Amino acid sequence: MVRTEEFRRLATAAVTIAALAAVYYGTARIGLLEQVVIANTVVTPLWPPTGIALSGLLLLGLWTWPASALGTLWIVSYLSPLDVSVLGVIAGNTLAPLCACLMLRRVGFHPALDRLRDGVALVLLGAFAGMLISATFGAGTQMLTGSLPAGAFWRTWVAWWVGDAMGVLIVAPLLLACRTVRRPWDIPVTRWFEAVALLAGTVVVSLITVSSPMSLLFLVFPLVVCAALRFQLTGVAPCVLLVSVVAISAATRRIGPFEGQSLLEAMVNLQALNASMALTALLLSAIITEQIGIRRRIEHVCSELAEVVDRLAPGESGRHWPPNGGSR
Repeated sequence: MVRTEEFRRLATAAVTIAALAAVYYGTARIGLLEQVVIANTVVTPLWPPTGIALSGLLLLGLWTWPASALGTLWIVSYLSPLDVSVLGVIAGNTLAPLCACLMLRRVGFHPALDRLRDGVALVLLGAFAGMLISATFGAGTQMLTGSLPAGAFWRTWVAWWVGDAMGVLIVAPLLLACRTVRRPWDIPVTRWFEAVALLAGTVVVSLITVSSPMSLLFLVFPLVVCAALRFQLTGVAPCVLLVSVVAISAATRRIGPFEGQSLLEAMVNLQALNASMALTALLLSAIITEQIGIRRRIEHVCSELAEVVDRLAPGESGRHWPPNGGSR
């Protein structure tokens, strides 16, 4: 019986890791639809697998780390013949989310992102600090094996780091928010209409801004702020992802506000938009969620206090406060 249970656990773990590796590969293929080539090295403005890997580690456990290694091996073999440099890429893509997860656990990170400190930790430790590892291993291995000229190292390193960091900032919050999503039939119809209207408005405004040669990308921010205020992380995360996808498509094709810009200029403007939008959405939704949690705790304490007062002096808790029914 013990062996059967152990075999069942191992089989479940193997299936989970295989499924995560497949998702890693699938999202990598999607990310590669908008790729940028720097000195024969393929990088992407947004690398979704980093968000997938970090979310899996946070939600399921550290034992899911082989999924990142398998997924990286799978996607690298799709891009080019395997050589020694693949070891550095696999090591970087595996260690980066693993170290990011360990740092987040160290500071008491809540995957629900229900506190401001959780949003700050995900940005600083999960995205910016953690993804330094994957960029250093990836670009460094490419240079050491001769696949990347020394003069192109820093450009490639920055592009690699930013793409991985954006994967954490944009994709990870969306996956972490799925834990708190209520069942569809428990959500009022009016909330559904409001959510659909926000998403549709975000898509329309995004398409309009990237179709105009003028720099109007800032017009998406009111919608992002509104989504964070009304729906917190579950509402704002999809909006940020939609805007990012539309902006990445325009930047890689040099259309709209990115027309006439060099690759470097387009990538700088694109990542400035993505980073500003993701930071605004993440931190604002965390602040609102934290305030809602504090209010609910205060209401719960007041309810308990009223029950105590009722036991000590029946009927006293029903009186209005202040005693005169007014305010000074």
